[in-house]
Amino acid sequence: MYHKRSSSNFPCLLLSIGYPVQFLVELKPDDPYPLKSTIALSPKFHLPLPDMRLIGSCNGFVCLLKGCIYDLDHSVYISNPLLGEYFKVKLPKRKKRICVAYAFCFSEVSRQYKVLRSVVSNFDRHPQVSELEVYTLGVDKKWRYVGEAPQPLSITFSKANVNGVVHWMNSGKNDSIYSFNSWTEEVKSLLAPRGLKTPSYKLVLVELGNCLCLCNPNDSEYVDIWWMKEYGIAESWTKTRILKDTIQPNTRWDRFIPISTWKDGEILMQRYSGTQVVSYNPKEKKFTKVKVYPGHVAASYNPSFYSLKTVIGESSQVSYVYRRLT
Repeated sequence: MYHKRSSSNFPCLLLSIGYPVQFLVELKPDDPYPLKSTIALSPKFHLPLPDMRLIGSCNGFVCLLKGCIYDLDHSVYISNPLLGEYFKVKLPKRKKRICVAYAFCFSEVSRQYKVLRSVVSNFDRHPQVSELEVYTLGVDKKWRYVGEAPQPLSITFSKANVNGVVHWMNSGKNDSIYSFNSWTEEVKSLLAPRGLKTPSYKLVLVELGNCLCLCNPNDSEYVDIWWMKEYGIAESWTKTRILKDTIQPNTRWDRFIPISTWKDGEILMQRYSGTQVVSYNPKEKKFTKVKVYPGHVAASYNPSFYSLKTVIGESSQVSYVYRRLT
């Protein structure tokens, strides 16, 4: 019942001060003017440890990073923050001079949750080789090698997660998009929109309305979004140009990154510096400021009351954290 009520029409957002996740906020469906009133923030959820960075979320479960990916002692957790449950993923022993990136995905076919990691050894040398390893929750006892990635991956490469397929850009060229299928565990390439002039490091891959999208947020006057209307079909890329003339002049110059779609096809966007969230109405061609106070970095989140034990098994060690409500 809760899942039906809290559909994408009124999304939840995980909000961060800097990198650590701090708050969970829901745009209320019973508020006739959800964008015209300030949204009160309160930590009504539980994380395993403070100062944790969000890697990704799937069906109410979140994958969190504690520490820096360059540190040998960093940790990765899977958690249901509503229930205060968490599970610490055992990481392989690491050598010195290694660079790691993580993604979290769910396969609708196998109904399995997987953590994907890219490992680059001796990353100060060239060429760099990125090895891909997978850990399947509730199945694997250790990480499995599944091949090489065409390009080394960054810490944020899991934002474009479409139907269990993780995507990232070619760091040197803007004509290719790479993908990892969480079911087949295969790496493939897709053709990016033709005629792109912007370097790939300035482009952002996101998921909007269950659609793979490529965003160019760098112009002060507009935001360009290419939608892959039919997945895997290069000819289906469709470009939408969103003018920024209704955004406040003092923030218009900054980059606005799409977060998710919600009621009537509106697009939630966050200011890159993390100080503002706005909603764009394609029918009215108008931006509205979402009054989340104070400003935070936002990520879409779909709450769930399913226990972690349904994923990793009753015999696995699930820990709990509780916070006193005031």
